Amino acid sequence: MISKNYIYSLLTITILAISIVACGGSETTPPTIPAQEEVLEEEPQPEVSNEEADEKVADGMRTFVILPDESSASYLVDEEFFEDALGKLGINAGNNDVVGSTQAIAGQFQVNPNDITNAIGENSFTVDMRTLKTDQEQRDNYILDRGPAFNSFPEATFSATELSGLTGNYVEGEEVQFQLSGILTVHKVPVPVTFEVTATLEGDTLTGVAETRLLMSSFDIEPPDFARTLTVADEFGILVEFTAKET
Repeated sequence: MISKNYIYSLLTITILAISIVACGGSETTPPTIPAQEEVLEEEPQPEVSNEEADEKVADGMRTFVILPDESSASYLVDEEFFEDALGKLGINAGNNDVVGSTQAIAGQFQVNPNDITNAIGENSFTVDMRTLKTDQEQRDNYILDRGPAFNSFPEATFSATELSGLTGNYVEGEEVQFQLSGILTVHKVPVPVTFEVTATLEGDTLTGVAETRLLMSSFDIEPPDFARTLTVADEFGILVEFTAKET
């Protein structure tokens, strides 16, 4: 027979077990985590691209296209004739200044009159060398197929890379002088050159003169030299007289 003390002990153990299980199985409320304040990062400023910088530099840039009918490109060279020139060429012995010109010139100038010291735009021109004419048809025919052989090398091109010698803002109608440097290609030979330029801007018209002196030999052209007849100097000049209209 089971004693009462045993029954009481068993009940006590059972109650303790239930209490422990109840406490262990109860849900615990997770600790409250304080909300973190949102950190606003400063947005980086957009970088200015090279293209955007170029556009800013180009503000105020104006384009003037050369008018061939009102422009010309010329070469100037010294010839010396000897005693046989009269019989062969019908020319008396002596020195002769030769000018060969053409109006077959195309190109443009880009300038910023508001800041003439700023970077230049596209300044270039092309000349059809086959159309150069002097006072002697025989000379003109010679340079087409012999010497510089312009029938085989018909184009001369100039592309500017630097403008110098100007300061401040331009006053419309004022004549200015400056240097225009770049690459001149004749006979398919590129040579660095600098033109001395005098120009005037009035309204939508840009007029001026550009001059330089070079050597034929720099372009792999051998100056003509015919014994007892004539010689041609290696040094020659280039003269460009231009009128250009704004587009």
